[in-house]
Amino acid sequence: MAKTDPTLAAAVVADPRWRSLIARDASADGAFVYAVQTTGVYCRPACPSRLAKPENIRFFASAAEAEAAGFRPCKRCKPNTRSRLSAQAELVAAACRAIEAAETPPTLADLAASAALSPFHFHRIFKAHTGVTPRAYAAALRARRVRHALGNGGTVTGAIYDAGYASSGRFYAESDAVLGMTPSRYRAGGTATEIRFAVAISSLGAVLVAETENGICAIDLGDDPETLIEAFQARFPVAQLVGDDAGFATRVAQVVALIETPSSTCDLPLDIRGTAFQHRVWEALRRVAPGETLTYTELAARIGAPKSVRAVARACASNALAVAIPCHRIVRVGGGLAGYRWGLARKQALLDREKP
Repeated sequence: MAKTDPTLAAAVVADPRWRSLIARDASADGAFVYAVQTTGVYCRPACPSRLAKPENIRFFASAAEAEAAGFRPCKRCKPNTRSRLSAQAELVAAACRAIEAAETPPTLADLAASAALSPFHFHRIFKAHTGVTPRAYAAALRARRVRHALGNGGTVTGAIYDAGYASSGRFYAESDAVLGMTPSRYRAGGTATEIRFAVAISSLGAVLVAETENGICAIDLGDDPETLIEAFQARFPVAQLVGDDAGFATRVAQVVALIETPSSTCDLPLDIRGTAFQHRVWEALRRVAPGETLTYTELAARIGAPKSVRAVARACASNALAVAIPCHRIVRVGGGLAGYRWGLARKQALLDREKP
């Protein structure tokens, strides 16, 4: 066994995994294990055993690596066996596949029985891992199927029933939240839907701003104005796109001002559309103060879904309103830049502008 090297303390504390370790972050289970040189034992990140001094800790990517280095598994957390979270994740994945394969959404009782759990326990585990309830997951799946069918030219009635809706009345009651417009308009590519849009230039490049009657529905950043316009027009090829509007020019100027000074308060009207879980994430993002940064793990904890880190990351990546929904304030453990759909250079610039 290697001797303790006190000079390793600074390197261990600087390692992003140290932050997960001191937080006993169960979501990091499977990402790494840590070993204690003075005991010769390795553990899971969330092991409840007393934490060793950083100079005595070594990190490994897997149990196999730790054992190859001469360490033995902890008898308390059993890091060489499948974790409880891993077993739960498999049950949830199987339930998601069952929901996706069913013509009509399975009941909570049926899903729980397949997992050999009580409905209450299954419901809690499913929400903890996905961030939404089984019912909300099925609803989001139906909505996605409807959009796909209508986008491929299917009939409205066929799309509704093929997606698993029990009645057309139930779908029409939800259609505005699902599609942002009536089904017939959506199928026709946005016919008769008025969307005002314009492209301006900011210090971060081209900015496309689009607005429906409900509020701003897109803020996109890029290097080439034409590319931004083409991508936006492809979403609704026959919508009524309105430009050169004096009133809207004022709105665009407000967005550009927000980009130049992202620490200012965003009081713009927003047309935010997404799943129930995405809304939870985006609303939490809007409450992150300028100059403050969070990790995906910390953001997941803020919305009460600490085990849904990956789902939170996907929701951040789906944000279509740059700066207005400040996903640029989400960083990696240790402070490194996480992904950003508009480029890491722009993300760093926004963070720099928010520094006190």
